Amino acid sequence: MAASGALRDGRMIGRLRLASQRLAGMEATSVPELVRWMTAMQAQDLPAALWAVGVRVPGAGLSQVRAAIDAGTVVRSWPMRGTLHLAAPEDLRWMLDLTAERLTRSIAARHRQLDISWADVEKARDLALDRILADGPISRSGLFKVFDHGGQPTQGQRGIHLLGSLCRHGWLVLGPLAGNQQLIAAFDEWIPSSRSLEREEALAEFLLRYFRSHGPATLRDFAWWTQLPLTEARRAFENVRHGLVELAFGGTSYWLSPDVVALLDSRVPGARSLHLLPGFDEFVLGYTDRSLVLAPEHSDLIVPGGNGVFKKTVVAAGKVIGTWALQGRGPHAVVVPELFGDTKPVTAAAEAAVARTAKRYLAFLGG
Repeated sequence: MAASGALRDGRMIGRLRLASQRLAGMEATSVPELVRWMTAMQAQDLPAALWAVGVRVPGAGLSQVRAAIDAGTVVRSWPMRGTLHLAAPEDLRWMLDLTAERLTRSIAARHRQLDISWADVEKARDLALDRILADGPISRSGLFKVFDHGGQPTQGQRGIHLLGSLCRHGWLVLGPLAGNQQLIAAFDEWIPSSRSLEREEALAEFLLRYFRSHGPATLRDFAWWTQLPLTEARRAFENVRHGLVELAFGGTSYWLSPDVVALLDSRVPGARSLHLLPGFDEFVLGYTDRSLVLAPEHSDLIVPGGNGVFKKTVVAAGKVIGTWALQGRGPHAVVVPELFGDTKPVTAAAEAAVARTAKRYLAFLGG
């Protein structure tokens, strides 16, 4: 494949993204390897995040994904956009160093409303570390009691903003699971080794890994994904573009890895694929422009009323064709798809594909 080229069929972008995101063709070998490859995976909804990993790791069960979090080989924190993500522990510090200052500035007005000063953040840090280093990881409610008793009120979102600040600045991190909640640990104890990079090096790595794991994507997609300045991303991109391939479509430049673009010379996987993806999955959320995989007229069916809560999606051949839900529990649980009204009549083969994928999801929950 040449260093750049033109793409005639926009539908191919979704299938190439399936390959980049390890949803088709290129399989991940383990939970930590998958998360490391994806660089960061949105994870404010913990059950959804667990399936987002599981759907990309053949044969993985829920217990394996949870075990990786409990072992600290996968971590969960606020590395960007003020949103929880899964990341590899060795990557978290340089991500935080790159994004924390800009995010702190963006929420400064909210902190003033909540009467949070830098002195309050430092006081909360001391209270938290004194308690955690003495007695080990603590629940969120337990930590908020420590804050309250130490003179740092937690009502009215003040507590979660204090916690977020301590995590963004690398003092705390979410640690082992306790049911569907996570205990809060001291960063340096839970992650003994996490890389620190100079800003230019960190931005170059972020760019390269985003396009390899999410491509085809644009620089605007990357800037939205990280909430880093587009002008800075453009400058840094010159240091990594030689390791990527450009595809032009509709007057826009998309970038992706040479390994994935090489599939255009043979066969792009995913033509007959069907996936039941969780809400908030990177396949939908990893881009500012989702129109090539999700028809704009269906956006409100995925995020009703633009409320920021993304529904689970049915994805066929790299295109979102509907939503799905889990009804019932345990052995009585069933997957119920709801396809968009303009979806072609469902064939017997498509129904079988949905049944197979649903069986895989139910096996994941029990595994």
